[in-house]
Amino acid sequence: MTSLTLVRRIAARPSIVFDALSTAEGVASWWGPDDQPVLKSEMDPRVGGQFCVRFRTEDGLEHEASGEFLEVAPPDRLVMSWRWSDGGEAEEAGGASRIEMDLRPIDGGTELTFTHANLRNEASRASHEGGWTGAFDKLTRLLGEAPATAQPY
Repeated sequence: MTSLTLVRRIAARPSIVFDALSTAEGVASWWGPDDQPVLKSEMDPRVGGQFCVRFRTEDGLEHEASGEFLEVAPPDRLVMSWRWSDGGEAEEAGGASRIEMDLRPIDGGTELTFTHANLRNEASRASHEGGWTGAFDKLTRLLGEAPATAQPY
């Protein structure tokens, strides 16, 4: 098993970033690895609640991910299981991985640390890294990028 971690500095309060990560409307505005639209976004952000997101990539393929919220601590932390319901990485078929999102206030916004753990192999990690990088680039464009010199509170 392997994992990936991405860090983004976003020019919005942690509560705003948390809403973008945990609500159907918020997720619909940024999810997916490129500039294609989210086709379906369902979020029930409470421990035991389910989520499902369907999106299309530039190559025209549709992918759907779903899972369960394992930890919901607004505006600081969100943890969920992750599995491909349709499309996605062949290596991950039938398996579940884990997503952890930690938000920390900084000058000018929020530092988001995203970890996708329990991926089956390096090829899957690299593919997910490309997808999540594109998605978080969209989120940063949407909410703005905090200055690189921002310090934690």
